[in-house]
Amino acid sequence: MPQNRRFLLQRRPDGEPVPEDFELVTEETPQLADGQFLIRNHYASLDPAMRGWMDAGGNYMPPVPLGDAMRASTIGVVEESKAEGFEKGQWVMGLNALEDYSISMVGGFTQPIDPSLVPEITNYLSIFGAVGMTAYFGFLEVCEPKEGETVLVTGAAGAVGSLVGQLAKIHGCRVVGIAGGPEKCARLTEKYGFDAAIDYKGKDESALTEAIAQACPKGVDVIFENVGGAILDAGLMNLNLYARVGLCGLISEYNTEAVGARNLWNLIVTRSSIRGLLVMDFVERFPEGAAKMGEWAASHGLTIDEHVDEGLEGAYDSFMRLFAGSNDGKMILKIA
Repeated sequence: MPQNRRFLLQRRPDGEPVPEDFELVTEETPQLADGQFLIRNHYASLDPAMRGWMDAGGNYMPPVPLGDAMRASTIGVVEESKAEGFEKGQWVMGLNALEDYSISMVGGFTQPIDPSLVPEITNYLSIFGAVGMTAYFGFLEVCEPKEGETVLVTGAAGAVGSLVGQLAKIHGCRVVGIAGGPEKCARLTEKYGFDAAIDYKGKDESALTEAIAQACPKGVDVIFENVGGAILDAGLMNLNLYARVGLCGLISEYNTEAVGARNLWNLIVTRSSIRGLLVMDFVERFPEGAAKMGEWAASHGLTIDEHVDEGLEGAYDSFMRLFAGSNDGKMILKIA
């Protein structure tokens, strides 16, 4: 069996993760048992949710055990198999780890994928993977948009946010995005078709509240929330009656002692609702979502940017791009 480089979690981060929380080691790859197959991981998805998996309490999944490789969604090729239905050379996608080789088994999270169905194999980690399904089900089913409504997307230049904005336009909504920096804001309007963009940098909650009011003169009917903190509080102050807030993420609070939203009272005033969304609730319907995303990609030019860094040795730096906002699109690590 080949040697296996593994990116291990060695201690629980205290606030923002630091390099000393991790270690890249080389180990022997265990022998396969009956019903198992060996995957050569080619690409891994780097997601904000991974920060929650590092904490002792975990979140919607158990924490990554100390001394074990960081959990990640990967796509790769079957290197060796003792499992029916998985043949050598077959492309697969699943929830595995940041490592060269992963062992999986029949009945697990890993499933075959067909490279011929997508422009790039990495699309299975973006538009046709959990990112695309989060945008599809999170926006359409949790936020329940209606034609003519105003939709505010935070973290709008990110992988999920950029797709949500495009879906909102397809469904006849007016879309305003919040992002960091002039380049990302320009991408929202020029590439993704947003009606307006707000640069959050240099703005406190009061200034953000006013900027949203100017960009959304008729108020906000839907917020697709990825950021939290002052950005969420500013959005809450611009809600229309019976607005819906879909809570997808709170990336600004993952490495800090979270203060929590202070303007939730305006949900009472506006009789609005806020609902958390988790893509794993819709796993059985992924084929439906992927088919629609493929249809819209062809008919409406639905697109997503992918930011691919190379090298397992750079996993820490690539992961931290998510919190610095220095990635330009879905953050993917090329391992093979």
